[in-house]
Parts: sequence; C-alpha cells; structure tokens
Amino acid sequence: MALNLSKLPRTITVEKRGGVPVVRMIDQRLLPYDEAYIETSDWRSVVDAIKTLALRGAPAIGVAGAAAVMLRAWEPFSSDSQESLDEAADQIAAARPTAVNLAWGVDRAMRIVADLQVAGEGPVAVAEALFSLCQGMIAEDEAVNRAIGRNGAALLPPGCTVLTHCNAGSLATAFYGTALGVVYAAAEEGKLRRVYADETRPVGQGARLTVWELSHAGVPVTLICDNMAASVMGAGKVDAVVVGADRIAANGDVANKIGTLGVAVLARHFGIPFYIAAPRSTIDTGTATGSDIVIEQRDSAEVLPRPIEGVEVENPAFDVTPAELVSAIITETGVFRPAQLQDALS
Repeated sequence: MALNLSKLPRTITVEKRGGVPVVRMIDQRLLPYDEAYIETSDWRSVVDAIKTLALRGAPAIGVAGAAAVMLRAWEPFSSDSQESLDEAADQIAAARPTAVNLAWGVDRAMRIVADLQVAGEGPVAVAEALFSLCQGMIAEDEAVNRAIGRNGAALLPPGCTVLTHCNAGSLATAFYGTALGVVYAAAEEGKLRRVYADETRPVGQGARLTVWELSHAGVPVTLICDNMAASVMGAGKVDAVVVGADRIAANGDVANKIGTLGVAVLARHFGIPFYIAAPRSTIDTGTATGSDIVIEQRDSAEVLPRPIEGVEVENPAFDVTPAELVSAIITETGVFRPAQLQDALS
C-alpha cells in the first residue's frame, strides 16, 4: 500500500512574522470540503478555536495550550494586557476540561515561566523561551506519534482490517496521529487491508475528518454509521479496534469521544482486541479512576439544531471505557495492559 502522508496538513504550527509569533491551525470545522486555516497572534483566538472544535484532539490541544500561553506572554510588547499570565493560563486550561493534554501543555509552559522568573529573567527571555518550547513540542509530538505507530503496528496481524472511532489521526495531533498512527505504520509495513471509520455522532469527526484524512493518505477506508459497528463486527470484517484517548486514569479507565464505550462492549462480545493509542502525557496518575474524570457537556444544538418544545437534550462529549474492556494501551515507550500503567511512566 503506497502512502502519501505529504498530502496531510500540519495541524498546528508556530512561526514569527515581522518578529511577532503567529499560530496557524487548520480549521477542522470546515472539513472535509474546505481546507482553510486560522492564523492568529491573539491567545484568545486559540482558546476559541479549542472551544469550538476548530482545533481538537488531545495532543493537538496540548500544543495549542502551550502556544496560547506563549502568545499571552508576547502581549505586553504589542498591546495592553487585560489578564495576568496566570489568569490567562487558567482560562486556557479550562477551555475543555476532559482532555488532560490541554492542562499538561499549559502547565509545561508555566513551569518554564516560573523557572525563568526565579532565575531573574525578564519578559523578553520568557516569551522567547515559550516560543522555542512550542516549536519543540510540535517536533516532539510527531516523534511520539511515530513511535506509538510502530509499537501498535506490531500488534496487528497481516492483512488486517481495523475499526476506529472519532478522529485520533494526524488532525488530532501536530502530525501523524495516535490511533491512525498505528494504521499508517501498519500500512507502511504492508499489514493493513482496510479501515472502517465510525461516523461518530453528533459532530461527525469520523465522517468529516477520519475518512478525509485516510483517503488523502491513500488508505482504503469505509465509512459506517455508528449503529453499524455491531453488524460489521458480527460479520467478521474487523480484526482489531484502535482508538485514541483524551484522559487515561491511573487504573486504566479511558475517557474518549462519546460512543467509544459502546464500541468497546461490542469488541469484547465479538472477541476483537480493543486497543487505546495515546502518548504518555494522556495518562493522568492524579485521577484514580474513570469516575473521577470530569465529562465535558456541550451545546444541545450539536444534537438538535432547532429546539423542540418540551424536549431536553443531553450531549456529553466523552464517555469512560472501564479498564477491563481495554486489551492494551499503546504508548511511545511500549505497549501496556491497563494494570501496568505505572510501568509505562517509570
């Protein structure tokens, strides 16, 4: 299978223009039909992109969190700042509460701020250091994803068909992807036959993003409605399920896009391995179990665009898959059973 990953866009980049940092993000709300970009030097615009799903995916918003802090650190040189850097960091980290990578990215940036301030460095040095951090995180994320891909591909049999849910591909990271990183690595090794992509209601990340990405890269892909997964599995068309994660609790419970739990239950019923592909930064040892994970509730308009009198809408963005339904967690440092997560971090 000939891959063409060069056709995939860089999800988020940082550069300087005229000495001013600019964050460039592909606007995923417009895919699959329009490929457009948001370019901004305003940290609030990055926060808005995260909240509105213009930029999404746990690793990508981890980079974006650090980038938003970086832009705020540059503000005193170009405008009057309304919020302190600490206040801005709190707002950035709260933009989406479930994905731990966002807070991780913000915390990583703020640790640099604190260290440089203790060392007596001024705001210019702080801002420059944060810019370098963001560039480094982007390169680091791609390297991590490629390692996840290699580790995950080793689990898949030759000629396999993979089912995935939501989008944990290049669009969800700086580049390459986590769950789809496993797909790309398997394709490069000649082991992959096809991917089945759930549409992923209600926002359709599978239908709008995953199939667009896979088709661009040259991977055979079939789009199915969420409620077709059982039928496809029952027909023996799926050899493995590979999905991403937004937060992994210390006990191995996994928060991921709503609908993942149902896919995991089906996989267990049909005897299909269910794999999580995620960087170590998604493992949150400070969260004991999945019941401790805050689940983001989103606008009812995503489910019901026009309200109906007397009808309430529940729209959780994520659900939690218990550790016992997870066959293995694929990270950049190896493959671990949920009970081995402490080994993953050692």
